[in-house]
Parts: sequence; C-alpha cells; structure tokens
Amino acid sequence: MKRNHVTIWNWIQKYQPKIIKTKQRRICEFIVDETLLKVGSEYTWLWVAIDAKSKEILSLSISKERNMFVAERFLSNIVRDYGKHPVSTDGGTWYPMACQFLKLEHHLHSSYEKNLIERTMQYIKDRTESFDDYFPCRLKNCKLKHVKNWLNLFVDYHNKELKPVN
Repeated sequence: MKRNHVTIWNWIQKYQPKIIKTKQRRICEFIVDETLLKVGSEYTWLWVAIDAKSKEILSLSISKERNMFVAERFLSNIVRDYGKHPVSTDGGTWYPMACQFLKLEHHLHSSYEKNLIERTMQYIKDRTESFDDYFPCRLKNCKLKHVKNWLNLFVDYHNKELKPVN
C-alpha cells in the first residue's frame, strides 16, 4: 500500500499524542541531555530524559532557549511524573542549579550513562532526519506544536518496541 509522507504528517497532527507512558514504574535515576534540532530555518533545543535501567524515554521537551530556567521546568515535570530521583547530566552549567533548586541529587554522567543518552539522542535525530531533513515549519513565531506531536508519537512507539528488562 502506497502512502504519501504528507498524509502521514497530517495524521500525526490529527492524532496529537500527548502523554508519554512507560512500562516501568520503578525509576532508579534520570539521565538527562539536550540537543539541537532544526525546525524550518530555526534551531530549537530538544530536552530528553531516559531511565538507565529500561532505556525508556521518560520525558521530552522542546524549547527555543537553553538555560537554568528551562532545565528546571523540564526537571520539575519529570519529578511530578516519576518522583524525586538522582539526575545524571553532561556537565551543562544549567543543570546543577536547577537540581539544587528542586533538591535533586546531581552527578555527571558515567561513561555508561553518557553512552546511553548519546545513543538515544542520535537515534532520535536519525529518525527525525529520515522522516524529513527538518520539520516543515514556515510560520513566523511557530509554537512548535507539530514538532511536539511528532516527537511524542515517536517516543510512544520507541518505548513500546523496547524489550522488557528482567
């Protein structure tokens, strides 16, 4: 059956996946990182948190800025959904203050944690680039809703495809 990429894009926007659900209830720590994505002619920050044990994507967010306030908002949403757990980051200066404000234990990635988050980030970027070289947004002051819809659908699929950890 042939499918047009525009039809698939329109279906994703209509479906509007909003909630990321994980199979695992017990989280040991949050591994957090951010990366740049191209959206139209602009760049936006993609924030991702994964669980070290299950490798599930726990949360993602997009923003036009990268600073302590955005990091704190991202982490507070994760804490709201999963409770307080240690946070592993790459040493970005915005994370320690955000963790301190939220009273979260913070440490730098071990080589294992760094490998996990970098592989996850590259996996996401590879999939977004294979779908389209950039998210087709030509609107001025775009709110990025269409990007969030696509990413949430992608995360839902990714987490369902992971094999359970024993």
